[in-house]
Amino acid sequence: MGKAQNNHDGPVAPLWVRRPEALHLVAYAVATLVFTGQIVAVILRGSDWPTALSVLLAGAGVALSWWRPWAGLIVASAASFAVTAVGHDPLSVWMMAVLVLFSITLRGRQPLAGTAVVAAFFLGAFMTVGGFRGGAVVGAAALFSAVAGAATGAALRIHREHWRTLEERAESAIATREIEATRRVTEERLRIARDLHDVIGHQVAMLSMHLGAAEIGLPEDAEPARQALVSARSSARTVVVETQRILALLRIGDDASPDEALRPTPALSGLEGLVASFRSIGLDVRSSVVLPAGFVEPSVGVTVYRVVQEALTNAYRHGVGPATVEVGERDGRICVTVENGVSEAPHGPASGGGLGLVGMRERVESSSGRLTIDSDEGRFRVHAEFSPLGAAV
Repeated sequence: MGKAQNNHDGPVAPLWVRRPEALHLVAYAVATLVFTGQIVAVILRGSDWPTALSVLLAGAGVALSWWRPWAGLIVASAASFAVTAVGHDPLSVWMMAVLVLFSITLRGRQPLAGTAVVAAFFLGAFMTVGGFRGGAVVGAAALFSAVAGAATGAALRIHREHWRTLEERAESAIATREIEATRRVTEERLRIARDLHDVIGHQVAMLSMHLGAAEIGLPEDAEPARQALVSARSSARTVVVETQRILALLRIGDDASPDEALRPTPALSGLEGLVASFRSIGLDVRSSVVLPAGFVEPSVGVTVYRVVQEALTNAYRHGVGPATVEVGERDGRICVTVENGVSEAPHGPASGGGLGLVGMRERVESSSGRLTIDSDEGRFRVHAEFSPLGAAV
């Protein structure tokens, strides 16, 4: 049977799973054909009215089962008894009852109860008012066809429900991953805010110190300039207070440990120490770190440090073999490249499903950098480029 296309990765559900009414309609279409054939046979043979009435009873049962499954099944099964009672072979009418049984079990009705209803009329007709062409062997085959019809309908329904369960789990996994990605982005933004607070706090403190030195060095008659410097120092203190207030709001509900909060702000000068810390836990790191000679915006230094940290964390969790770290200046831009082999089985802590890369991209974009992540021939590569001055004002 054909397959229905969907937008999810993984196995594609069969068409009848996507459109369960298809099998239901096929069963009724076959039952309708059988009923039509029986009516034509009744007309051509010139059968008496009890026979015609029995066949019409079977057709009425099929139609009724569309709206009232159990009532329709009982009527269609009773028709096979009626056809036997008037002295005709009931196998064609019996087939209609089996098709109705298949349809109602496919719709979720109890297969055992349905089989019992059909079998009761069948065995009653066989053992009381008549027999079948071919004797007991054909009768037994007809009985087992009813069992097979009910079992097939129930099995297909269970299979369809299994597919639906898998699809719901896949959708739930996608939704959970999106929520987790959002959470990671939020956490990384908070981390950026912490680092930015430390950088701004340091720079503003240095600014205030220089303003104080300038104020002391002013001559006695430079009162307007002194007042301007006093105002500037007051503004610098306001900047520090406001950044602390904003960070306090961002940290509501934050569970960062005190040790992490007291760590110094990451910087380019700490890259060698960062690489050494990964070597100490068993990761083979081959590094080439050449710090730029000119001025580098402190926030850019923090971002470079965090990119290398996250990339080496990924290498430790998912990589195999040595990892290479290259940091240097090229064409007036700071270039960072971390590369490692890819392992199929993670040997470190539990995987984060690549969500750490979401935070890395957030971090790089906050510094107006450009991040490239690719995997080729068993190698995973993270490359980032920054202007030493960071985002343009």
